[in-house]
Formats: sequence, C-alpha cells, structure tokens
Amino acid sequence: MRYAIALVVALSLNAAANLMIKFGMRGLDAELGGAGLLDGGLLELLRLVLRHWVLLAGLVCFGLNVVFYAYALQKLPISVAYPIMVASTSAIILGVAAVLLHERLTLWQWIGVAAILAGVFLVAKDAGHQVGDRTPASPAARGVG
Repeated sequence: MRYAIALVVALSLNAAANLMIKFGMRGLDAELGGAGLLDGGLLELLRLVLRHWVLLAGLVCFGLNVVFYAYALQKLPISVAYPIMVASTSAIILGVAAVLLHERLTLWQWIGVAAILAGVFLVAKDAGHQVGDRTPASPAARGVG
C-alpha cells in the first residue's frame, strides 16, 4: 500500500511541477521580453530561476517526484506505475489548465480526459494482484542451471 501511496504522491508532485513551471514561465516571459530562456547563458538562466520562486518550486517538485516514483518502482510493476503516472498527471494538468489558466478545452479534449481516466482505472484494476504475484522465479524457470 505504501508504494501505491508513493506513486500518488509522485504523480501529484509531477503535476504540481508542470503547473508551477508554466506559471513561473508566464512571469519569466515578461522579464525576458522576447529573448529565449537560454540566450543569456547558463549563469543567467540560474539567476532567472532563483528570482522566480514558482519556477524554482516546480523544479524542486520534479526532484521530489523522482524520489517518490523511484520508491514506488521498488515494488510496483513499471507496466502499471508508468501509465498511471502519465495518464493521471495529464488529466490533472488538463483540468487545472481549464480552471486556473482559463485554457479553453473542446468537447473532444474532455472526452479524452474521461478516456484517460478510464484507462488508468483499467491499468490499476489488477495492480494489486501483480504486486502480490511477484515471487522470484526458480533457476529452472529462468532457464538457468
């Protein structure tokens, strides 16, 4: 159960990181005045990131996401964890983009979100059984010996 919780924390941090970076870049764009993010070199990029706390917080969330996701992968099959991570994060970001960023989503996009969530349900449905069945194969079953 704690690995599933770690996965939920990881996907929440992933969604938060993406959204914070988007919000941070909105403020940064005004400061850059049309220049590219890397036009001033890496040192200038570092100074910009440090001045924009939301962008920095997003980067920290990405780092924490990796820690929790790695922990979840200790026991969860990647064939379950990765689709849940990507699909759930996508659905969260779409919803927040519509509400907080006032991005206009079409009916097809909302249908897509529903399909994504249905897919997450189907992928996660048997995840508990897969985790419980992860007993090491005997050497003969692995073709060794």
